[in-house]
Amino acid sequence: MKIIKGGLCSVDGVKASGVRKGKYGMALISNPGSKAAAIFTSNKVLAAPVIVTREHIQDGEISAVVANSGNANCFTGEPGLRDSREMAEKLAEKLNITPQEVGVSSTGVIGREMPMEIIGELIEEGFDALEHSAKASANAAKAIMTTDTYYKELSVETTLKDGNKVRIGGICKGSGMIAPNMGTMLCFITTDIQATPQELESSLKKAADESFNMVVVDGDESTNDTVLIMANGKSGKIDENFQKALNFLCIELAKDLARDGEGATKLIEVTIKGAYNKEEARKAAISVVKSPLVKAAVFGSDPNWGRIVAAVGYSGARVDPEKISVILSSDSEEVNIVDQGKVKAFENTEELHLAEKIMQKEEIKIVIDLGEGNDSATAFGCDLSCDYVKINAEYTT
Repeated sequence: MKIIKGGLCSVDGVKASGVRKGKYGMALISNPGSKAAAIFTSNKVLAAPVIVTREHIQDGEISAVVANSGNANCFTGEPGLRDSREMAEKLAEKLNITPQEVGVSSTGVIGREMPMEIIGELIEEGFDALEHSAKASANAAKAIMTTDTYYKELSVETTLKDGNKVRIGGICKGSGMIAPNMGTMLCFITTDIQATPQELESSLKKAADESFNMVVVDGDESTNDTVLIMANGKSGKIDENFQKALNFLCIELAKDLARDGEGATKLIEVTIKGAYNKEEARKAAISVVKSPLVKAAVFGSDPNWGRIVAAVGYSGARVDPEKISVILSSDSEEVNIVDQGKVKAFENTEELHLAEKIMQKEEIKIVIDLGEGNDSATAFGCDLSCDYVKINAEYTT
């Protein structure tokens, strides 16, 4: 497997575009003749585009996506559903496909009516800009940004067991309101793999469980989360090599979401080892990366191991204080601050000085060995800074 250029448009046959007007953005993606699968937020308050896309994807065929930023089209009732369907109809007419073949996504402020005059203009402009190019994919990624500080995209190529080369491209957005079961994020993936909708759904769920469902920025869960994959079938059949490549792509995009969390200055990667089972490993990893006290300590470069073990302790995982070990690392440096229940980093020890140095890095790994079994899991997050409060205190004003 290798990383390649092109994003969504690294896949043969895919066209994309991205345009903006003031605070509103519009991304269009076309991958003709695709089978598709998607996973959505588990929030009980569902945005109109989520409802519409869930309806459209029932037959497993989505060939295009229309996605806007600047307005979430959520808590907007029947008018919101009407607006989402109109967005699908407008793009379908342009592409000469049925509206049911179009996925719809929105991101932005909740509870505001869609400015359909502007949205219609952006769809027209976006259609005229559709092309198969790396620039077009980047523009699409930029168009769906809200509080993101940079656009997020990745593309990879791998060789299947039958010898065929397959490509996967993805873009995503998300910066705040990020929690397990996905966050306020949109992710669109294109590929040339040959697969049924059921195979795609199974593969996407596996990838999301290792990536997007293991990201925490602030612990809030959004109303609009969508991860959608479209496969045009121009390459070989789905296999475990494809799964590995999809996992990698989703994990790297998930890390970008955490790295670019609202107000974030540091990326946190928490790995639980030696858990009794996989479920408990996931619970413990998420508990640590979600803890406001741990996140604040990371922001302040404070190697506060007490907050880490406390978060593990209330996670619901099996924990024996006399077995737990905690390791901090960044770049090529590593230090064991707790070794099987014994504190190593305290007062004026060498371990404490090295831990303080590591905590000043921009990417910090926390490895916690529970000594209870053989399962592991990794979660991704960011620190909690003063800017997070400022951004969200002024979000609609």
